[in-house]
Amino acid sequence: MKNFAFTGVGGYIAPRHLQAIKDTGNRLLAAVDPHDSVGILDRYFPEASFFTEFERFDRHLEMLRRRSSDNRIDYLTICSPNYLHDAHIRLALRIGADIICEKPLVINPWNLDALQVLEEETGKKINTVLQLRLHPTIIELKKSLITNASKADVVLTYITSRGTWYNYSWKGMEEKSGGIATNIGIHFFDLLIWLFGNVQKNEVQLYEKKRAGGFIELENAYVKWFLSIDRKDMPVEELEKRQTTFRSITINGEEIKFSDGFTDLHTTVYKEILAGNGFGIKDSRPSIELVYKIRKSPLSNTNGNVHCLTKKYLSKYSRENVAFSINEDGENYITQKILK
Repeated sequence: MKNFAFTGVGGYIAPRHLQAIKDTGNRLLAAVDPHDSVGILDRYFPEASFFTEFERFDRHLEMLRRRSSDNRIDYLTICSPNYLHDAHIRLALRIGADIICEKPLVINPWNLDALQVLEEETGKKINTVLQLRLHPTIIELKKSLITNASKADVVLTYITSRGTWYNYSWKGMEEKSGGIATNIGIHFFDLLIWLFGNVQKNEVQLYEKKRAGGFIELENAYVKWFLSIDRKDMPVEELEKRQTTFRSITINGEEIKFSDGFTDLHTTVYKEILAGNGFGIKDSRPSIELVYKIRKSPLSNTNGNVHCLTKKYLSKYSRENVAFSINEDGENYITQKILK
């Protein structure tokens, strides 16, 4: 039985991690979240110490470290906001714990270099959650792609509706979440790189607070992608079913169906990590580098390789005479700029 501590236990994804800790026969000793609506702990670990102040949580973990080995923290699970991952990873390494961190591991790729040095110095492992790589359908798909000689044509569409609250939370602040490509797209970009190889070309055609679209060329695929948190982008038939999320990946025109099978993936991730088979910094780096480039790249005025939903928004304006920007409220406006 391993001892766990937990940052961000009041967040959306926390219950999947709590279930995974329990399913793998381990125990939670301490948790922290600035919000105290964490009744979820009663379902899994009612005896766990809880803190709303990170400093007191830090002190508590240090106290446990100095007690007998039975009480030391073996793993720190990190589900805190993206911009805090780096600091919380450093805390875990300082108290001699391994890490299980939600994606993205960090927002900026250069932070990986510093963490890699600390990982080597401490001998501890920084694991991240790349659960799509463990989805049974995706595993079979990867096997089937091995024999493909030509590059595949891939279309990625991911729309997950978010309300007004999103703009006022850390998720709607690019400096804290990394923006839309990082916050909601990184697990799909990681998946595509894992399936089709490293990035050879990257074009960003649309980049707004609520949606983004572009084109990437991988070693073995051409990918047109579109991401959105705007309900208006949902297909009509999905809205009629009262669905709030639409995910689609097509390869050479064939839909890859993997909407089912997500229930126990976090538990599978934990089992692999506890067995020494977790995904680490090396696995995370390519997708983190890609979403950073998406966030920072100038918009392309290419007319080819455009996702149909991206094209829908670009067609509102002349790409020859304007570039896009966003105001503080996240609404579109046009900045007149001649594209060279």
